[in-house]
Amino acid sequence: MPSVLGIDTSNYTTSVALWKDGVIFQEKKLLPVKKGELGLRQSDAVFHHVVQLPQVFTKLPAIGPDLAAVGASDRPRSIEHSYMPCFLVGLGTAQALAKAEQMPLYRFSHQQGHIAAVLYSAGRLDLLQERFLAFHVSGGTTETVLVTPNEKQVFHTEIVAQSLDLKGGQAVDRVGAMLGLPFPAGKGLEALARKSSRKISVRATMKGADCSLSGIENQCRSMLDRKEPKEEIAAFCLASILAAIEGMADALLERFGRLPLVFAGGVMSDGILRGALETKYGALFAEPEFSCDNAAGISVLTAWKEGLVQ
Repeated sequence: MPSVLGIDTSNYTTSVALWKDGVIFQEKKLLPVKKGELGLRQSDAVFHHVVQLPQVFTKLPAIGPDLAAVGASDRPRSIEHSYMPCFLVGLGTAQALAKAEQMPLYRFSHQQGHIAAVLYSAGRLDLLQERFLAFHVSGGTTETVLVTPNEKQVFHTEIVAQSLDLKGGQAVDRVGAMLGLPFPAGKGLEALARKSSRKISVRATMKGADCSLSGIENQCRSMLDRKEPKEEIAAFCLASILAAIEGMADALLERFGRLPLVFAGGVMSDGILRGALETKYGALFAEPEFSCDNAAGISVLTAWKEGLVQ
């Protein structure tokens, strides 16, 4: 059976994935961020991808003559003027490979890849033929898109709710930094929050289905100034993000009806958030390796375009 290759060079991770016989072989490497910093300049991200992409390729299983197509993420989201230079590294590599091997090249957004990775991990690729609501919560994005099937791009996304200011991943990393956690702070913040026994009640700041997360950092800073335990600050941060997501979900379900809910992005690898949202909505999540930035979803979409997904 033919295989396909997916490449994703996001602002956080260099990733490649090989789809073969319905199984994904994935390799990825985080971009290096200096201690105390909260990310990279695009010029630095591009440089590190150039260095790391050959390294992750060497860890994949051998790519044989059955390779039928290559796919790459070429932009953050499927909207006009969505652009980030770091994606050019993966796209350029995919273009060169497709040209050299005279094979099809498929281009998708990073967000489409995230959503497809969740569906693959959850065993629900059948949803690619249905409407559903997908939450993408990461360092650069906190929004919900209405997903509908589309022959050209596999599926079309329309933003129906979003954060009006700070993004979920930014809140996690900024609070993590003030607590002395390394970047990215997601795992450390969850571990701290699990040590808290305090029951926290938070009211989300909403404007229709949109949310505001800008108050989280200030409130957590105030808690730290009052010398409240770090585990309670971490728990408050995650509870605030959860309240906002629930507010978005409730408003959208009232608007669109009981559509399936899919949660993608690095923040959604948090076990506390996942447990609460699965319990309340029966929502779909990916396993952590398919939730954070990855090329798996790009390989899934490429395989779908090639007619390889059963």
